[in-house]
Amino acid sequence: MKGLGYRFLVNTLAFLIAAQLLPVHASTPLLFLLAGIVLALVNIMIRPLLIILTIPLNLVTLGLFTLVINTWMVMLTSGLLPGFSVPGFGNAFLVSLIMSLANWSFKEMKRR
Repeated sequence: MKGLGYRFLVNTLAFLIAAQLLPVHASTPLLFLLAGIVLALVNIMIRPLLIILTIPLNLVTLGLFTLVINTWMVMLTSGLLPGFSVPGFGNAFLVSLIMSLANWSFKEMKRR
């Protein structure tokens, strides 16, 4: 349960940062919180299956295909929440990069 709360907070902060830099829209600020929860749940339930199914692509691309999987998760979250939108694959890719950097930096801070 501790891991889910961590993911939820990091995802929410990353969505808020991305909204300042990219055209990420939410009809209410509460939707950023809800998007963080939905993305955390999608990452827990669907992402591991996609990682397993795309092992050959990940091996060939030296793990960079994981960014595409993260992009799909952001796009799925955008599709599941009415009122929350990340328009286009390119913007979703940039949001997934921001999320990856946010998760990496929080893990580094947690280690110290």
